[in-house]
Amino acid sequence: MDINVEVQRQLNILKRGVEELISEKELEKKLKKSLETNTPLIVKLGIDPTGSDLHIGHAVPLRKLKQFQDLGHRVKFLIGTFTARIGDPTGKSETRPMLSSEDITKNIQTYLDQLKLILDMEKTEVVYNGDWLEKLKLEDVLKLLSQFTVAQMIQRDDFSKRLAAGKPVSLVEFMYPILQGYDSVAIDADVELGATEQTFNLLRGRDLQRNAGTEPQICMMMPILEGLDGVEKMSKSLNNYIGITEAPNDMFGKVMSISDDLMWNYYEVATDVPMEEIAKLKAGVADGSIHPMDCKKRLGAEIVTIYHNEEEGRKAYDWFENVFSKRNMDVDLPEVKVDEDEVGAIDLLVKKLNFFKGTSDARRLITQGGFKVNDVAIKDVKAMVKIEAGMIVRAGKKKIVKIVK
Repeated sequence: MDINVEVQRQLNILKRGVEELISEKELEKKLKKSLETNTPLIVKLGIDPTGSDLHIGHAVPLRKLKQFQDLGHRVKFLIGTFTARIGDPTGKSETRPMLSSEDITKNIQTYLDQLKLILDMEKTEVVYNGDWLEKLKLEDVLKLLSQFTVAQMIQRDDFSKRLAAGKPVSLVEFMYPILQGYDSVAIDADVELGATEQTFNLLRGRDLQRNAGTEPQICMMMPILEGLDGVEKMSKSLNNYIGITEAPNDMFGKVMSISDDLMWNYYEVATDVPMEEIAKLKAGVADGSIHPMDCKKRLGAEIVTIYHNEEEGRKAYDWFENVFSKRNMDVDLPEVKVDEDEVGAIDLLVKKLNFFKGTSDARRLITQGGFKVNDVAIKDVKAMVKIEAGMIVRAGKKKIVKIVK
């Protein structure tokens, strides 16, 4: 094996979809040394178990972790059992409440169950930072603090914004990036993955490793995936997400709701389609030889295949074609139970079917004629809808359900 050729092959795979790499030259050296000594790199990805459900935005760094696995490197999936009690202040406009140990334990199990859909768990070493952080003495903590200045800490964008707005920043929050950095020292990380908003935290790991006399880790920052709305980052609270455990048809339908421009971002960071092939598809759309809808349907099938299997991807594709392209209702549709005999149009869309987070989008859809019951448009926002078992409700082009009682 030509080591230099293999280094470039691995680099090309690992750089795909990466927003920022500190630094590529250092990673190249680490990869070469790894191959020469037959010693896999230790690759770290840390999460705090502050939530429970994973979506394909969370999966972006996890899929990068899987690439390292496939290349033979050691993956350490770090769960912040200690740091979760503080709460990562990244992107937060106010101090976060501390989680209870019961909530943390519950969330951990849910995460691990979902990780199996992405990582090879037999090759994944799960570690918990409470194992070493809880053992630190006050003297150890003071030594860590002495390596940083207040001026350094308030360079963080979220801290500086809060201070400028007269909002408090807890001293405990200053500890978060320092403790995350110490995690890298504790597990001898060669590479740490994180989202772009985590750059400040990841760099603290380099600082502490350098001060400890060890080779600093590579910081690999992944992009934050935009949600289905193309505006905000993907988030369950904003209802603009695709959950990795969602049913194939739901997953496919959500992909079809994204914009044509956003589609290419999803192709790059959320699928395994070769970049050369993506470039050809994009060029085809640009010159009119390929319809954007065909590309989006393929994207939907690719994403369903990743989290289910190829057969489910094909079936979801066929289901969408039948329901939305051929308008064939003789297929299984998602069913929603509604007990009431009559419901206001807006309440049906927002409260009963959860098609929209707020009433303004529902009102807009209704006035534009996008709300249909059994293919009959209802354009009056004050209309009362009679609920009957088996009725078909559509909201726009991509949302459709069958009502059951």
